[in-house]
Amino acid sequence: MSTIRDVSKQAGLSIATVSRALSTPEKVSPESLKRVQAAIEKLQYRPNMLSQKFRYNSANSIVVLVPNIANLFFSTVISGIENVAQKRGFNVLLGDTRDSMQREQEFVHLVETRQADGLIQLRPYKANNSLLPKAHVTAVNASGCENTPYPTVRIDNVAAAQEVMRYLISLGHKRIGMISGLKDNPHAIDRMRGYKAALAEAGIEFDPALVTEGDFTLWSGLNASGHFSRMPTPPTALFCMNDEMAIGAIKGLKSKGFRVPEDISVTGFDDLEFAKYSDPALTTIAQPAGKIGEKAAELLFQLLDGTHEGSTEFVLPYEFVIRQSTGPAPQQQN
Repeated sequence: MSTIRDVSKQAGLSIATVSRALSTPEKVSPESLKRVQAAIEKLQYRPNMLSQKFRYNSANSIVVLVPNIANLFFSTVISGIENVAQKRGFNVLLGDTRDSMQREQEFVHLVETRQADGLIQLRPYKANNSLLPKAHVTAVNASGCENTPYPTVRIDNVAAAQEVMRYLISLGHKRIGMISGLKDNPHAIDRMRGYKAALAEAGIEFDPALVTEGDFTLWSGLNASGHFSRMPTPPTALFCMNDEMAIGAIKGLKSKGFRVPEDISVTGFDDLEFAKYSDPALTTIAQPAGKIGEKAAELLFQLLDGTHEGSTEFVLPYEFVIRQSTGPAPQQQN
């Protein structure tokens, strides 16, 4: 079995440099990193993580708190986190909190007791319902919202929702329904702000009867579609706050005889992998879920290493993807 001394000899670098390349690679030159990596691959070297744990007072683990492990958006964020953590030789411990503060506290306790080094929270911050920020717990919020009081990586949910609405309005839609997330969810609050701002900008009065609450699941989108199909004058377009609800809504609307998009346009949010395969393919906001995870992990490791400088809020760009689920408003309702 190869040792760090063997790697040092193969790379032509000191043991100290090889050690730094393994523990704090940002402190080593790119050329040295390449040489260390080449030596590691040639010798098939695997660092002794247990000895590193004692030497650097590190558990070589981070915790990721996820409110719903079945949510496909979160799984992509987690994949991005895993990519970065693996390169650093860290394990990722998944904490499926199921939106339970008690379960969340159990995972936070792992960091407080040094069984894990840091934490990434995937639930957006709520001032009246959050354990973080917390002293002695290095944490980053991924997929967060504005005004998060600790390091965060997010998109601009308000601007994204406003862009969707402006597009629908440009197609002639004036009666635009909304399937929201839970009313106290910060993402739902921000996206509702964008919805209302675009209506006001176009001189369209906000109608609360056109908004129904979902919970970001397929079933809730299917269920909410019934509210609109029963209206004497249904909306000509629906803005759904995530792709799962949008696809559920499309299924429900089609079962009631509505054509999408001829009778009613439908948009989502997230651009999950299956959005392009729905029938019809879904117009949606593409969140850079994998990049959000990667950036959150990179930021967390920089905070753990004490190497981060500058802002601790990162707003990543999103993309508006137009597909076949949207079209012009029916002429008789223009």
